[in-house]
Amino acid sequence: MEALLSTLGRGENDQHTLHRCFAPCASDAALREELVRIAHVRNFSSGETIVGEGEESGLVGTVLSGVLRVQKTMSDGRQQIVGLLFAPSLFGRVFSQISPVAIEAASDCRLCCFSRAAFETFLARHPAVEHDVMLAVLDELDAAQEWMLLLGCQAVQERVASFLLMLLRQSDLAAECAASRRRRMVNVPVSRHDMAVYLGTTAETISRTIQDLARRGVLRIINPQRFEVLDEARLVFLSGRASAQPDDRQHEPRRRSA
Repeated sequence: MEALLSTLGRGENDQHTLHRCFAPCASDAALREELVRIAHVRNFSSGETIVGEGEESGLVGTVLSGVLRVQKTMSDGRQQIVGLLFAPSLFGRVFSQISPVAIEAASDCRLCCFSRAAFETFLARHPAVEHDVMLAVLDELDAAQEWMLLLGCQAVQERVASFLLMLLRQSDLAAECAASRRRRMVNVPVSRHDMAVYLGTTAETISRTIQDLARRGVLRIINPQRFEVLDEARLVFLSGRASAQPDDRQHEPRRRSA
């Protein structure tokens, strides 16, 4: 892992990225400079492994862009996606040497990386930042528990709608102006197979569900990975997060087919 850190670029553009990344979380200029000194920006291509399952985790950091796939390998060799990490999620395990999961690039991504040892030393010197990291970890735990509830209790259509709404929120966070938010675009940054595994169904069922949403005017399919949401209120309803609308009650059987 140390060899990996030695390949990280630290050009002027990376320095600008790091300063911009840390500005919201470190108002103290000296604290921000200390973070920048131990941070590195690294680009990973889709499919590359950042941390191997069962391996020593020498790298931690945050997602700047793209998506990371967190997965576990079962005893029979099957792999299960247990999480997707979007910007600005944390990745890696602070204060823990061995990673119980594999972390891979689900899409081309850009990461802000730290040597785990250097970051742990930094946190030990700055308890307030350690507190913020703990809160971020708890937020991710809450999100994981909510997703477990979704997979266990919702029909496939609700899971797909919930997933698209999650991506829509991510798009809103990344939007730089109000005009870009007015067109409700969703970009699915993972393959249809990964999406199906994450949602606990099949790629064919995902395709049928998206086609059904398009026929009903909820979204418009631009290409297999990009959609325009035409009726966000209906999408929220179909996710199971809103009460029934009068024109939908007769069309919404509660199936749990996969």
